[in-house]
Amino acid sequence: MAPYVTGETPDVLAPHSTTAATATTTTIIRPAAETEEWDDGGEEISIQPPPPMSDSPPRVLIIGAGSRGRTYAEATDKVSNGLVAAVVEPDPYKRMDLGRKRIWGPQGRSEPLEGEAFADYPDFVAYEKRRRQREAAGEAVPPGVDAAFICVLDEMHRAVIEALVELGGLHIMCEKPLATTLEDCVAIYKALRDNKTNTVFSIGHVLRYSPHNVLLRKLVVEDRVIGDVLSVVHTEPVGWWHFTHSYVRGNWRRENTTAPSLLTKSCHDIDVLLWLLCSPASHKDKCQEPHMPSTVSSSGSLQLFKKSRKPVKAGAATNCLSCAAEPDCKYSAQRIYVGDELRGLGTGNMRWPVSIAVPDIEDYAVRGGADSARDVLLQKLAEDYGDETPDSDVAKRNWFGRCVFESDNDVCDEQVVVMTWQDDPLPAGDDDADASESPTADRLQHRGAKTATFHMVAHTKKICDRYTSLYGVDGEIYADQATITVEDFRTGTTTVHRPPVESKGHGGGDAGLARQFILAVDRIKNHGWEAEQAQREIIGCTLEEIIRSHAMVFCAEEARHGKTVVDWGPWWAKEVEER
Repeated sequence: MAPYVTGETPDVLAPHSTTAATATTTTIIRPAAETEEWDDGGEEISIQPPPPMSDSPPRVLIIGAGSRGRTYAEATDKVSNGLVAAVVEPDPYKRMDLGRKRIWGPQGRSEPLEGEAFADYPDFVAYEKRRRQREAAGEAVPPGVDAAFICVLDEMHRAVIEALVELGGLHIMCEKPLATTLEDCVAIYKALRDNKTNTVFSIGHVLRYSPHNVLLRKLVVEDRVIGDVLSVVHTEPVGWWHFTHSYVRGNWRRENTTAPSLLTKSCHDIDVLLWLLCSPASHKDKCQEPHMPSTVSSSGSLQLFKKSRKPVKAGAATNCLSCAAEPDCKYSAQRIYVGDELRGLGTGNMRWPVSIAVPDIEDYAVRGGADSARDVLLQKLAEDYGDETPDSDVAKRNWFGRCVFESDNDVCDEQVVVMTWQDDPLPAGDDDADASESPTADRLQHRGAKTATFHMVAHTKKICDRYTSLYGVDGEIYADQATITVEDFRTGTTTVHRPPVESKGHGGGDAGLARQFILAVDRIKNHGWEAEQAQREIIGCTLEEIIRSHAMVFCAEEARHGKTVVDWGPWWAKEVEER
């Protein structure tokens, strides 16, 4: 496979090309009447080599060395043509751990040099201003950074982005969601839109960058293998215990401290639906108009994780370690974090979710052995709060040993969003439809009425293994995390695609996003590209698309709370354009 051809720019904005010339898999077709479904196999993991390294590779700053920051740092090392140059992290262990693994450690040093480690982002901004002043005065200074991955708490995104925009000169990738309120999202959007420096901005919508979804979009939007899409049903199964970790006991359990679960968990699912049904087929053509939705509605609630569902046997217990029902409870913190059934310490796992409960769990294991690590983890799980604990103290941290029926969570564990589109052909003269296509497509230029239904559900065996059904005028597609099955009504054939999986991180989306973002930075830094071109052709997501998908979430939440159907056009004009 040759993803990067000398002298050419990749046309596919993600890790793996899906053209016939570079595909790593083949398509097998069978008559629909046959009883056996055929597929072409495919590798479990297929890591793509990074793009060629420039003489002056992009230097990357990681702001926030938690789970997502570590993920992007690893991807930068393994699949990009950049390097991790500095880290910002308030927790000393996390800061030093990332530095030892990615920055100074590989150079044989045990400690950071000037400009490599900071406790907080204002420290970095202040340092960088001084460094630039010293450089301008002719002083020999360490090189600066070219780009930043923002992986701090969601509610901090606006402050960090605005500080970096004010500093100027840095390309930014912000982990999703963009912000936790519509006001902050719009403020960020306008600050970036008005930023005149030659920089790109990317958002952590990793689902756009997995080989699976790149191929799915090509089949649906470019190849139109099922004709014009009429309906899409997309499901995100969060996972019965994963939901308790993140949305009952963890960071994203309360709307007033973070945001609705539709935003924190599923904003990139909404983004994928808009990418399939709304965005232009190619970002190289700036003139293509997106097909905007017409209406938005939503319903959902917190169904299970509340006190009214608490088992009688649990009595007044509020912590798993002191609960009579614990041995029989599938949500037991000991089972999830300590045991040997799921991803607990007993399986040998010391990464997510164990490392979220105790970030330096590996250090304890190295210094004191498995028993020491287990004791520290149990001590953390035993921590609890009572009626006398101020709510502000409860809200500001995680409680991974807390009973899932006694927590302070309020975000939805079940939600459905429905988006509709009306016929919306472009004005006469803008029709680029191929005359050989169906009469319906010719008249509407692939901008006919359609519906998208999104379902976020917590109580599933699958953990974030999304699946999608698409129904078109000429066929239908079923896509899960491993395969894309196309049923062609015209020929009666079934085609099964099995795209390569580059990593377990969102099917390669984590790696793909990091690669494309850093490649865009490299094109600007070393190859004379303008940011607008790199934004469209390499990152493949415009600022307008970023704000649109986030705004759609807030619109859906307004519809859910108001138990109504919202007209998208007027809502967008009032809440985004006029804000």
